[in-house]
Amino acid sequence: MPPLVHELIERVPLHVEDYPSDEVLDEMGVERRDELCGLYTGIPLDQRSVLHSGQLPDVVTIYREGILAAAEDARGRITADELRRQIRITILHELAHHHGLDEEELARLGYG
Repeated sequence: MPPLVHELIERVPLHVEDYPSDEVLDEMGVERRDELCGLYTGIPLDQRSVLHSGQLPDVVTIYREGILAAAEDARGRITADELRRQIRITILHELAHHHGLDEEELARLGYG
């Protein structure tokens, strides 16, 4: 990852979990737990105000099962390069939410 991404990760904690909870799946409207690669929880920078002081810190969570599923090829194989690519895409995608980008904007940028 570029140095700027490392700086952002220091400001926004990165959690790694095996899979999302049932509560998260319901909240996100996702049926299978291997469909979700990551989740940003917090208030995007472009939506913050002084009224948000005292809020819990922002967090990026990535999910192993979702990333592994996204990295699989048609035969179910996973290469180290593709796994690294999926991890990178997921982290950048969730950090972009921290900066206020929505799903449409991320899709246009190739991080959808």
